[in-house]
Amino acid sequence: MKRACGWGMIEFLVAIALGLLITVMGSGLLLASSSNYRNHSDNVWLADGGRYAMRIMAQAIRQGAYVNWDSELAPAELAPDAPAAITGLDAASITRSSDGISAPQPAVVNGSDVLAVQFSGSGTGANGDGSSINCAGFGVAGGTRGWSIFYVAADAGGEPELRCKYRSAAGWGADAIVRGVDSFQVLYGVDTDTPMDGVPNTYLNATGAAALGWKRVCSVKLALLLHGERNTRADTAPARFDLFGTAYADAHGDDLGVRVVEGSLPAAQRQRARRLFSMTVALRNRGG
Repeated sequence: MKRACGWGMIEFLVAIALGLLITVMGSGLLLASSSNYRNHSDNVWLADGGRYAMRIMAQAIRQGAYVNWDSELAPAELAPDAPAAITGLDAASITRSSDGISAPQPAVVNGSDVLAVQFSGSGTGANGDGSSINCAGFGVAGGTRGWSIFYVAADAGGEPELRCKYRSAAGWGADAIVRGVDSFQVLYGVDTDTPMDGVPNTYLNATGAAALGWKRVCSVKLALLLHGERNTRADTAPARFDLFGTAYADAHGDDLGVRVVEGSLPAAQRQRARRLFSMTVALRNRGG
């Protein structure tokens, strides 16, 4: 009598269990791979956006107080009452259409600041010769006072974004530079010597710099904290970001936004990728 061939109930159950185990493991690897990809994608986006924003702001600061002394429109010397090249506001925002920074609004996120840079144009025609440009990349003609203003505002979906505000022939305008701002902070290097030697003796926020005189500012410290678009981090420990270092944050608890703790952020945003960008930029031109 031939023995019957085939699977018994035990073998069948073992095969099902192994199949389910392999399926679960494969699904877990797929989910982990997908999460890692999204996290990597967000970090790449943060790196590109942060570097671009810092480059635009650094270029504007270095151009501050620029005057084309070879132009026939250039003054014989800087007037004592000429406006300062660098000004700003603490924990504030502004509107797109207001004149410069003359109409401050409440800060949009974590006490973010406002930085305004003024400079002279160069060349003839509506956009000059292209050697003097605002933060949007438009040329500013000779005899015209150019503006590059950086501030944080919310987009149509409520996401905070760093914007560049400028003045053109059609009036004031503003464009987004980078989205996902947790905090934008500015400190000003102030030359307290008399006569001034162009070397900063201390770094102050906008309120402190204004009290000593904006024309004493000879360098600017920038700090920009950005977050990604999705919750992609695997870790759950809340991080702390001191935008100008621990010592400054400890000593200046009243300077809103220089310390950001993830635990104090909305729960839906705490697991997003984050990156801090900082830079110190010296003013190149006198009169700043």
